[in-house]
Amino acid sequence: MAGFTYRRLACDGRARTGVITTPRGEIRTPAFMPVGTAATVKAMHPEQVRATGADILLGNTYHLMLRPGAERIARLGGLHRFMGWDRPILTDSGGFQVMSLAGLRKLTEEGVTFKSHIDGARQMLSPERSMEIQRLLGSDIVMAFDECTPFPADEGVAAQSMRLSMRWAQRSRDAFGDRPGHALFGIQQGSVFPDQRAESAEALRAIGFDGYAVGGLAVGEGQAAMLGVLDYAPGMLPEDKPRYLMGVGKPDDILGAVERGIDMMDCVLPTRSGRTGQAFTRRGAVNLRNARHADDPRPLDDGCGCPACRGYSRAYLHHLTRAGEILGLMLLTAHNLQYYQDLMGGIRAAITDGALAPFAAATREGWATGDIERL
Repeated sequence: MAGFTYRRLACDGRARTGVITTPRGEIRTPAFMPVGTAATVKAMHPEQVRATGADILLGNTYHLMLRPGAERIARLGGLHRFMGWDRPILTDSGGFQVMSLAGLRKLTEEGVTFKSHIDGARQMLSPERSMEIQRLLGSDIVMAFDECTPFPADEGVAAQSMRLSMRWAQRSRDAFGDRPGHALFGIQQGSVFPDQRAESAEALRAIGFDGYAVGGLAVGEGQAAMLGVLDYAPGMLPEDKPRYLMGVGKPDDILGAVERGIDMMDCVLPTRSGRTGQAFTRRGAVNLRNARHADDPRPLDDGCGCPACRGYSRAYLHHLTRAGEILGLMLLTAHNLQYYQDLMGGIRAAITDGALAPFAAATREGWATGDIERL
């Protein structure tokens, strides 16, 4: 079986473009991964997601272990067959979701015990169990189990959390074992403290991973603080491995992260926003629920080739959204995913051409211009 490899093709400043090779296909980087939390990208067929240009999806260990269960998915042939997606899948470790259950969990050195949000049943996640679940799912890229440090956290609490995550990283590495064709990523922690980020990166490098994530961001610290950490954190990680920023984000967050050396990102924002009537365009975000669109025969974004923009008017999309019709959220979800993948394609081309700075400036100028004038 072919292995997991990463190859840089070009750099522009700290930004990189390259290719991750897996047995299930190549992933062009920088890459945005649509989120398929419960074995589905909401409101999308797998082939539609692929048609937008997505090379890889993200699945969620926490949600899938609770429903329908990792053992059941394994009996049914693994997550790829279960959800009808034959390309790479990255699964997160469950750490972030467990963090959000603060009132329902108990954290120890061994792992985390918690009550299911579905039926209240007692559950346990540890580095070993997280590795087992992700093996049962058959994911191509497995994330080490960590504690996602909440924000804000004082320096002492953050350090304690980071060091626990580093001990769990070693246990994750040990439990993962030798799995040719599958990759394990370590997760850097340390909140907004440079010395803790450096200590975490050193520990991860000593253990050795196939890729490295910058964790503990996009948890409420704001864009300025996030970019401040990204000014130095990616450079602490190996240059010859992929760098993944978890849970990001808005288009401007993505562009800023790429400029600082990030190769992979994921976020529920494009799909969640599509289900609430918000669309991302070259001229910024557009709220299709607003009355200004009710009589507008123009397309949502005349530079977009998605079904929503090719075949329907703003007036129709406004009607679907206000009426709560399922087609509306399907079309806007498809549009947003297409916009994100088009943005990534533009970023990759700009890095290849050594033209990321003018591309970024023009893109941000377009967002700042605002929506087209109302009729």
